[in-house]
Amino acid sequence: MTLKPQSIRKSVTITLNGKEVEKQEIIDLSINWTESQINFFKKMLKQGGRTKINGSIFDITIQAKLLNSRGEKDPGVIIMPGVDDRF
Repeated sequence: MTLKPQSIRKSVTITLNGKEVEKQEIIDLSINWTESQINFFKKMLKQGGRTKINGSIFDITIQAKLLNSRGEKDPGVIIMPGVDDRF
């Protein structure tokens, strides 16, 4: 069992021992992993963090989605019309 390409999303940046790696390199490395290591790595892909598998240190960074308290995409700064502006 290995990782599948769709397991690694575009919004995830993975560094291996301090160097950024491509998706295919991670998939090739996962051939030698146990099933529990693969499952743990998949969880790390969802939440980010640092882990060590077979002596290799992985730093996983996720680009944060900008969501409000309702879980909706944050629209940014809302500009209200001033006294001189018409509605």
